Amino acid sequence: MGKKHFIFFGLALALVSCAEKETFRFKVHGGEGKTQTVPVALNAQELSGLGWTMDDDLVLLKNQKEIPFQIDKAQKKLWFLHNADSSASYNFEKIEETDVEGETRVAITKNDGNLDISTDGKPVLTYRYGMTYPPKGVDSIFKKSGYIHPVRTPSGDILSRIQPPDHYHHYGIWGPWTHTQIEGQQVDFWNLGDKKGTVLFKEFNQMASGPIFGAFSASQEHIDFLTNEEPQVALNENLEIKVWNLDRPDRYIFDYTTTFSSPLESGILFEAYRYGGGIGMRFTERWHKDNCAVLTSEGNDRLTADGTNARWCIVSGASADGKGTSGILFMSYPDNRSHPEPMRIWPIDGNGGRGDMFFEFCPIRHKEWKIEPNKDYQLKYRMVVFDGKLSADEAEAYWQAFATKKEIEILK
Repeated sequence: MGKKHFIFFGLALALVSCAEKETFRFKVHGGEGKTQTVPVALNAQELSGLGWTMDDDLVLLKNQKEIPFQIDKAQKKLWFLHNADSSASYNFEKIEETDVEGETRVAITKNDGNLDISTDGKPVLTYRYGMTYPPKGVDSIFKKSGYIHPVRTPSGDILSRIQPPDHYHHYGIWGPWTHTQIEGQQVDFWNLGDKKGTVLFKEFNQMASGPIFGAFSASQEHIDFLTNEEPQVALNENLEIKVWNLDRPDRYIFDYTTTFSSPLESGILFEAYRYGGGIGMRFTERWHKDNCAVLTSEGNDRLTADGTNARWCIVSGASADGKGTSGILFMSYPDNRSHPEPMRIWPIDGNGGRGDMFFEFCPIRHKEWKIEPNKDYQLKYRMVVFDGKLSADEAEAYWQAFATKKEIEILK
């Protein structure tokens, strides 16, 4: 690891107000439970008053060993990896300037309409910003941009699926709203075949690569086709994706944060319905009723989870080689609407008895949601993508780390 660390987005973040100090020490307090490595942040308020800036050449040390860190300008936070349920002390130290930079372990590249994110040189997920057209002979109304596919495990297994013949409007991981009302008229952004609406990529806002995370944010437009003249934008959405390197070969984390508002004078009403918004995922065609499973924070399984609420849900199934398992832990943030969130999980006898796998956190499943004009709303989710197995205790530890802010003590 090099001595001059990353200054992402050109950030100059104040660290200290004691200029004569050459060392800044702090302690991250842990709790009780299963220990998991997760990203932890120092924010600008916690760091104000110490006099350094990120223009200084700094190293972060734990037990006298240098560890990587990374700056997020948008959030004004400094990120590093920490064992969530243990306590540890850290030091920042000033060093002599050097031109050597640390390695980029989470990288972003753009290629032919795909934004690819890789960890340690291995592709993990792709955001499709170019237009994807349906198969030949299928109505072009099913074309789509602005979705995540493929989602790969660290070993390379693809867990997501797009355009299945039973639901051509399914696109990997995505979150359109389904039954909505605009000035008394029902508009559906999910079921593309109804020709009422869609969600499309507009432009990128920010991107970052580095030793801890790779991230981007993209503007997406929810377009209403049912207008007298030209289609209108009913929702403006900012989607932020952040992929975290956990420094282990069998797991990584990615965050999915959607912030949206309506420019319409009357706003928009999200009707209560079993599908819509939140975060939905159509899983690989390899998985069916006999080789995939569900476990929620409330102890529900594939047979009982649909329509219930949960803080987290593990969806797992047979790996591509048939010799193991892989899956995704989905987590809902406590500030989300309707948290613990209702879920839509396909019944085990669905799709003609195959029992294909579909999962969604659906905040409007049981209660409508009025979106007022020009007001921001936000939903936050975190996923752990894994090879092998992930236990309920581990899932709870990951959720606790996601849901609660770590106590950080500045040491004198």
